[in-house]
Amino acid sequence: MRIGLMVGSDKERSRADRLAGLVADVQDAERAGFTSMWIPQIPGYLDAMTAIALAGHVTERIELGTAVVPLQTRHPIPMAQQVLTTQAACGGRFTLGLGPSHHWIVQDQLGLPYERPAALIRDYLAVLNQAFTGPGPVDVENDTYHVHSPFDVVDPVPMPVVISALGPVMLRIAGEQASGTVLWMADERAIAGHIAPRITKAASGAGRGAPRIIAGVPVALCLNSEVDNARAFASEVLGHADISPNYVRLLEHGEAEGVGDTMAAGDESAIVARLKRYRDAGVTDFAARIVPLGADPATRLRSRVRTQEFLATLGPEL
Repeated sequence: MRIGLMVGSDKERSRADRLAGLVADVQDAERAGFTSMWIPQIPGYLDAMTAIALAGHVTERIELGTAVVPLQTRHPIPMAQQVLTTQAACGGRFTLGLGPSHHWIVQDQLGLPYERPAALIRDYLAVLNQAFTGPGPVDVENDTYHVHSPFDVVDPVPMPVVISALGPVMLRIAGEQASGTVLWMADERAIAGHIAPRITKAASGAGRGAPRIIAGVPVALCLNSEVDNARAFASEVLGHADISPNYVRLLEHGEAEGVGDTMAAGDESAIVARLKRYRDAGVTDFAARIVPLGADPATRLRSRVRTQEFLATLGPEL
């Protein structure tokens, strides 16, 4: 299991420092030996692919990925243009994380339709995957897109795509048409009993290699007596299962009631034990979303640094 990091919005930094700070965080993660950095497309915040393109230009080894970009906001052709431009900036180290997002973002915030998301992503991938085969015309006719477009961005280059697949249909699509799935709010039981078997079977049936299962998981190094408070805090600042039916259905496959229950928290041995359970459940890539604890910015910074330094001692793989 490869060990990387997942970031969120950084409210501790000033707006003027956020982009430069994020790029510096990626450089720090590379120096520390992490295998990957996953950056979400957060509503009203920095654009993930722009930030990744900048970070990719000043790093050499670390994989950079989105986790995830909502597909409804961009037609697949301009999406493919931006993706391949980002891949060029990253020297082949970019992985596109893509998903249908949630109704409260797409419909309520953006005023776009949120209908048949699985069918939409299947049709979307048909266009993307053809565009990624190399220069030449993209000709795709399906229920959603009627595309006949010239396309000349870069020479043929591997362009891995992972999707936020949580339900059975989406997991089948991820196995058949993508490189794997990127998860949030999935505990070990949900991964081992629901996600891994379905996506692996779909990939095998399509003649594809073993899929990646990338698990975004909150992590906090703390005293074992502080674990309950850490879980409650993570659920407060990161949890939105109650307004996301996709997450509600996913939680039914596991034992977690919210994001705090998926958390790796406690002392060093407790965190290692939880990471090993995720590995044994089928996770190929662990993306640690560090949750800094403390009542003031200085204390939270020390908590973040302490947790990240400990995770770095585990090496690139566990």
